[in-house]
Amino acid sequence: MEQKPSTPATGATIIAAGTTLKGDINSSGDIRIDGNLEGNVNCTAKVVIGSNGAVTGDINGQQADIMGRVTGTIRVKELLQLKGGSQVQGNLHAAKLQIEPSANFNGQCHMTGTEKPAMSVSSNGLADKKTEKLAAQA
Repeated sequence: MEQKPSTPATGATIIAAGTTLKGDINSSGDIRIDGNLEGNVNCTAKVVIGSNGAVTGDINGQQADIMGRVTGTIRVKELLQLKGGSQVQGNLHAAKLQIEPSANFNGQCHMTGTEKPAMSVSSNGLADKKTEKLAAQA
């Protein structure tokens, strides 16, 4: 009996409203959460947290749209969108970030994938000379 290599999932996985899961989720396809998840999400595609969805845990994905509640760190390789009415308590790591005016975000934001090193600013508002020199060389 010959075994075929597994192929990545092409359809989206949906956690429906009224569903509560405890544990981590790993997915190679898109995932949408409209229910409650207590655990981490690791996805190589897009993660969508619906307006009724709630995640207590970290989210890792290629892209993410957040419309519900997230308590944890969100790491996205491309675009992270915090849609209207979303509530995020935790740090964000993304290459691109879009936050709508009615979204609520409390944490730190780290932009990834930048070409040049960022200049650090001291408490007196002056850029660090060493960082400024590195930025000029890049």
